[in-house]
Amino acid sequence: MAEYSEDERLVRRAQEGDQAAFGKIYELHQPVVFRYVYYRVGDVSTAEDLTSTVFTRLVEKIDSYRYRGHPLLAWIYTIARNVVADYHRDTERSRVVPLDDRLVDRSSNVESAVQRRLTKSRLAAAMTELTEEQRQVVILRFIEGMSCKEVGRMLDKSTGAVKALQHRGLAALARILGPEGP
Repeated sequence: MAEYSEDERLVRRAQEGDQAAFGKIYELHQPVVFRYVYYRVGDVSTAEDLTSTVFTRLVEKIDSYRYRGHPLLAWIYTIARNVVADYHRDTERSRVVPLDDRLVDRSSNVESAVQRRLTKSRLAAAMTELTEEQRQVVILRFIEGMSCKEVGRMLDKSTGAVKALQHRGLAALARILGPEGP
């Protein structure tokens, strides 16, 4: 549990009104939250706005946070998930999310570049067909690079449950994409 002691200390300081503690929480967790939100909405500007909303809510609700053996980031992900859900409900639309260029290798070949773009588009569209839990596991495992154990802590699920969701999510992607793949 030593890995969470800094989070616990920062939260206590933030609950006491220490602005520097809020700044440190933001600095530690903003990049991960931004990526999570971005892959849910597919637009940089919207992701920046929603990430700001996540941290505004964190400031507003920090007094209600209680350490229960889960990392602070798990609570922040819950806030982010709710902010994104509110956004989609308010706009009544879900956009296909482009996958990050860092997921494919770079090539100067134009044909290869076109194929990569088509692959990303097909994969992003297929991701919208997964359940919310499957999509979260796939994003956290393969885009954020977290281990099954880390994802389990984030989502308050056992490692076995994460592996099952991952398996079902990847199987669903394989069915959706068909034999030709992405």
